[in-house]
Amino acid sequence: MSTTHENLSSDIIWEVVRHQNAYLVKRSGAGGVQFSRDPLNLTNKHSRKHAGFVNPQAIGINADSNTVAVTTKLTQHHNKPAKNHSTSSYKSSTPQRKLYKSVVNSTAKNGYRSDLRADAVARASAVRLSQADKKEKKASKPRGKKAQKSESS
Repeated sequence: MSTTHENLSSDIIWEVVRHQNAYLVKRSGAGGVQFSRDPLNLTNKHSRKHAGFVNPQAIGINADSNTVAVTTKLTQHHNKPAKNHSTSSYKSSTPQRKLYKSVVNSTAKNGYRSDLRADAVARASAVRLSQADKKEKKASKPRGKKAQKSESS
């Protein structure tokens, strides 16, 4: 969906599609909270600031098969959907600090949505944590003399 038009601002587009769009998820059981399934939304909150399909500049961090994919929206190709996104993938063997540094460089240091720096690092951290292998719990040893005695016999 191209949102950068010569005659429409992104604010007008947001006001038109705010109450109904393909990414909106409404939950009435939790007090009427609204979420977003937008792949370019870092926090999954339904808000103007985080809506990736409305903003001309947006960042998305998602999990691929054992990689972390950082997607940015390109402003110069707003009317060409095939060229509208740029994706960088980082393997699971990439050190965490290098991943976070590259996320910060692509978001804030180059002047591209510096307001999303903390959200981007938090999302990259959560994706990386979800891909980590889970440790098995060790069996607990019996504590106390009675427990050790009943265990051994």
